[in-house]
Order: sequence, then C-alpha cells, then structure tokens
Amino acid sequence: MQETQILSSFDALADPDAPTRVPRALVFDACQVGVILRAVLFVELAVAVAALFGAQGAADWLTRLALWTGGALPAVLVWLLAACSLKRTLARLPSWAQYLAGVLLGALAGLYGCGMLALIGLMDPVPWLACAAAGAWLSALVVAGLVLRARARTPAATTARLSELQARIRPHFLFNTLNSAIALVRAEPARAEALLEDLSDLFRHALVDQGESVTLEQETTLAERYLSIEQVRFGERLRIHWALDPRAAQAQLPPLLLQPLVENAVKHGVEPSASGADLRISTERRGDTVVIKISNTVPAGPGAAGFGVALDNVRDRLKLLHDVQGQFQAVLKDGIYLVRIEIPV
Repeated sequence: MQETQILSSFDALADPDAPTRVPRALVFDACQVGVILRAVLFVELAVAVAALFGAQGAADWLTRLALWTGGALPAVLVWLLAACSLKRTLARLPSWAQYLAGVLLGALAGLYGCGMLALIGLMDPVPWLACAAAGAWLSALVVAGLVLRARARTPAATTARLSELQARIRPHFLFNTLNSAIALVRAEPARAEALLEDLSDLFRHALVDQGESVTLEQETTLAERYLSIEQVRFGERLRIHWALDPRAAQAQLPPLLLQPLVENAVKHGVEPSASGADLRISTERRGDTVVIKISNTVPAGPGAAGFGVALDNVRDRLKLLHDVQGQFQAVLKDGIYLVRIEIPV
C-alpha cells in the first residue's frame, strides 16, 4: 500500500485545522409509530383519571370519558402531526426553543380540542384557559418522555462503538490479520495490500462517529470488509453467500449493527468447526419494510451458539432507533443459526 493511501485513512479521522461545527440536534422526534401510540395512550389515561373527579358513578365516568376523549384525541393527533411536520424546522432551533415550541404546540392543540367540542355543542361555556393549560401540561410531559428516550440512545451507541473498537484491536484478530498480510506480501502483494486496506477501513469506522444512523449499504460494505479479512485467514472453511436487494440499500439502521452479527457467525460457526461453515447474508425489500437475514451453520455441541451479549446489544439499539417498527428475531434450528431483522424504509 502506498504511503499516501495509509495517511489518507488517518486524515479522515481528525483534522486539527478544520473548523469545528456542532450541528443542532432534534431533542424530541414525534415521527414514529411507537411514539404516536404511546402519546395517545398516555393522554387517554390522563383523561380517564381526570374524569374520575366529580363522577357520580361508573355510568357518569364513562360519559365524561367519552365526552373528553372527543376533544383530547383530535388534539393529541394534531399535536403529533404538527410536531412531525415541523421536524426539520425544530431541529434548527436551540434546545430550549424546541422545548418551548413543543409546549406551545400543546397549548394550541388543547384549544383546538375544546373548540371541536364547542363547535358541536358539547361544551358551553368553554374553559379556554384550562384547555390551553391542560394541553401545555400534557405536551410537556410527552416531550420530556421523548427527550429521555432520545438521550437513552447516546450511551447505547457509545457502548457499541467502544465494544467494536475493542474487537478491532483485540490482539488475536490484529495479529492474525498482520500475519496473513506478511505471508501474502511477497507471493501476492496485491492481496496483501487489499487486506491492509480492509483493516484500515475497519479501524476508521470504529473510531469515527457515524451519527445516529447509517444506510444498509454502508453496513453491508463494512461487513464485506471484515469478511474479506477473515476469508484470507480461513480460506475454504469460510463459505460466504451474498444476496443483496439494491432496493433496500438506503434503509436506515444504527451504525455497526451488522458487523457484530457476522463476526459472531465467524467466531461461533467457523472457528470451532474443522470443516468450516456456510454464512449467508441477504437483504430484501418488501413494500415499506426491509428484511435482513444472517444465517450460519454451527457445529454440534453445548454452547455452540453463544450469541447472547451481541444480540442483546443489537436488539436494544434497533429498538431505540425504530421502536415498534424494528423487529429482531434469532433462532437456532437444525444446526443453523438465523438472525432476522425488519426495519422500515
């Protein structure tokens, strides 16, 4: 590998002369199905509790609940629609302004809900101030919950990056890769150069902050780099089969999500087996959903799978990004370990 190529890999990590710009981030995101469901259930629960005050019995409580739901449900849907539609605009504001905007939108949504009840003659006189205050209070609680959920992503992503960095620099992986390159440098210098380039890319991806999400295409490219290194080491023992759908390439998922799965497939499928293993990675777009499958054969014996920690990490990070729209399953059957992931496009 030429010296300029080596240096360029490290230049991508940090440039001390480059201007530092910290982009503003959205403190709450209302554009997810899980968020919508939880917000509606939370507001409905609050309305149900409020309806208990002054109720003369179960029938009176149900009447109050139905009446107030007629105003609260349209109000919360309007708030969610407005918060989602203004997502990009809100992201340009400082954090305190985003909090304030969420509360003000809640107050307006409260006025809208009471206005709907007044329009059909179910509320007279209309307590406008109380409606605005209730909307602002409920929206403040919803925003606080969304902010806490967004903050939960930070330690999860940081932990994942640190774990992957440790995996990249663990002695046996690094030494095996360098030994493979040394063995190839005279006989097959082109393969040795490609091997070191793949290793450089792995370090770069582990060290650079990739943000909240990356494309599926970027993740599969990184997995290909890793498997190219292991292919040199295991040779015919590692049999890789790719089936990638180009229509699924732009789906979003957390960074460094696929690589730990293929690494575990190599560790628990290829390493302990004298005959090696078959590793299959496939992606497929089905309407608005992308299905990712990673399967590998495993040798017989207790503890052959051993995927627990990595799978828990992947499952948690997928849930943080896509909530109920992200699905994760793992099963060992008939000597084949299969991981199935579903994410929205």
